[in-house]
Amino acid sequence: MHSRIQLQLGDITALTVDALVNSTDQTLLDGGPVHKAVHEAAGESLAKACEKIGGCEPGEVRLTPGYQLRAQSVIHTVPPTWMGGGRGELETLASCYTNALELANKRGFRTVAFPSLGSGRQPQIPLEVAAPVAIRSILTFLENHPLPEKVFLACFDATTYQAHQTVLREALP
Repeated sequence: MHSRIQLQLGDITALTVDALVNSTDQTLLDGGPVHKAVHEAAGESLAKACEKIGGCEPGEVRLTPGYQLRAQSVIHTVPPTWMGGGRGELETLASCYTNALELANKRGFRTVAFPSLGSGRQPQIPLEVAAPVAIRSILTFLENHPLPEKVFLACFDATTYQAHQTVLREALP
């Protein structure tokens, strides 16, 4: 199972995958550092495609082509706004991962790359909360589905990488 999930340190837009997951806001037109990097690398066509979609609720996903990215497709998802953890934020965050993986499975995507959803923009979900949700959601999905064959978790800095690495080590037998 652990061979199907891989941590990567660096820029998610540099990965060659069937789909990368973009952390965005409900309009699909704004977001934190991941959103900005994805849109910059994909080119103007991505924003135009997002405008046509018209939005997305927290925990849900939308699909666009990858345009100039190395990824063929972009799965857009809206992480919850952190309000202390008592308003369903963890369930919504888990839905971001599960719904993106479900869409990837239905589309036959063999490889998918995620950023650390919800942990990079204020009010951000604390890494010690976000990392376990990410790892558990991905591992649970992979236990029951053949696709995607490989899931990359692209961590933009060493702190994020280490937080996910610790959780992944604890989750594996």
